Amino acid sequence: MVVTRGLTKRYRGGQLAVDDLRLTVPAGSVFGFLGPNGSGKTTTIRMLMGLIEPTYGTAHVLGRPMPRSARAVLPHVGALIEGPALYGFLSGRDNLLRLDAADPTADPRTRKARVAAALDRVGLTAAAGKKARAYSLGMKQRLGLAAALLRPRRLLVLDEPTNGLDPQGMREIRALVRELATDGTTVFLSSHLLDEIEQVCTHVAVMARGRLITQGPVADLAAGARGRLVVTTPDSADATRVLKEQGVADVVVDGERVTGEAPGRDLAEVNAALVTAGVRVRGFGVERASLEDAFVALTGEGFDVAG
Repeated sequence: MVVTRGLTKRYRGGQLAVDDLRLTVPAGSVFGFLGPNGSGKTTTIRMLMGLIEPTYGTAHVLGRPMPRSARAVLPHVGALIEGPALYGFLSGRDNLLRLDAADPTADPRTRKARVAAALDRVGLTAAAGKKARAYSLGMKQRLGLAAALLRPRRLLVLDEPTNGLDPQGMREIRALVRELATDGTTVFLSSHLLDEIEQVCTHVAVMARGRLITQGPVADLAAGARGRLVVTTPDSADATRVLKEQGVADVVVDGERVTGEAPGRDLAEVNAALVTAGVRVRGFGVERASLEDAFVALTGEGFDVAG
């Protein structure tokens, strides 16, 4: 659905926002585009959508070069980028009616029904008659998403779609993304929230400081990171000492739970060392690595996980 080769954007003054990006988004995937704020995600999306020209490199969307083929491509793409642009003096419903009327390919006979269906899908039916200027940030995000869903799309591009939403709203948007993917829409989801990406995406690309760090299936990325050793014991101080002696790094104590990086040796020997030292071991095992663990392993840094 999306292929870039050597995609680069350098702004005036020399700022390198995106550097030699080589991205491949499989059809039918929910593709997470992950990175801290300022890592180049939005600049990349704007190049993919033909909003800005790349300095170097190429971008193909739906098999066609962008921005040259924007007129042919964009009717098949729904997008929410950097928050929706709304007419504050119009209601949510009237914003969508006006937007749909601007689409020369939209059937005016089904306009009202399609607008009503889009509002219902994002949970805005009750607020459809309210002026957009009175909408909260989360409601504006929902309305922008409704605009992207006015017609069936082969590709849906969402830039931080849960920005401003409460936890319930975030869950609803995640459920909607899964539903769209089940219906056959490829979803390109940009976010700085690791939890969001891990819960909803099938594939992921990790950006940092304008460069692509890695990409692939979410499960493969997490599997490539070493899990954390978890020891449950009332003797946390002694356990900490023994684990460090056994080569366990980054030991963290939280009550009776002691965790650390799983060492590259037989864990049975580590367990035996704990028991020999008189540590009362009530639980011992390795937790599966999370996407956060993989990100830290790849970049050596973390970022806003909870939002």
